[in-house]
Amino acid sequence: MYKGVIKPFFDLALGLSLGVLILPVFIIVCVIVYLDLKENPIFIQIRPGFRNKLFKIRKFKTMNSKRDSFGKLLSDSERLTKIGIFLRRLSIDEIPQIINVLKGEMSFVGPRPLLPEYLELYSDHQIRRHNVKPGITGWAQVNGRNSISWEDKFELDVWYVDNQNILLDIKILFLTFLKVLKREGVYSSENKIMPRFDSKMK
Repeated sequence: MYKGVIKPFFDLALGLSLGVLILPVFIIVCVIVYLDLKENPIFIQIRPGFRNKLFKIRKFKTMNSKRDSFGKLLSDSERLTKIGIFLRRLSIDEIPQIINVLKGEMSFVGPRPLLPEYLELYSDHQIRRHNVKPGITGWAQVNGRNSISWEDKFELDVWYVDNQNILLDIKILFLTFLKVLKREGVYSSENKIMPRFDSKMK
């Protein structure tokens, strides 16, 4: 009942309400990012969602498009801008994902949607994280976010899949608010950008 009816209704209602309330913030951030990067302020990328179905995720851009002398993009940490760091610390870069929630591609709470190339790297246990819609925030985000290992993240994601309920979702939303205020777990302990999952597997 909760997963199939109540939660989708809650996502839609909250998405519409927040969409109206933060529209001025959305417009202001769009202008600031555009002036900073001189390009489209919205980052769009293909991610796997519920049951591995691909969709286009939306975020505010936090990195520029600078390349080296060979035309190859610089590393993520080299392209992360000062404004991008600020947006990430306050999770403002995630705001455009409300559009994904309204389209039914994401939920407010669920495992974070990662890159499509990770699909073939998951174990049978880890890929169960895709048995629910991906979320803007999730159980792994309030239990370490980028400061914990990929393996720990996936274990927390699968635990959420098996224990999802309304009280847990409310708890996650509340803890997310607190962590954003405290700016906890935005970066990994080793890098400003969380290392790719496949790089950890090599």
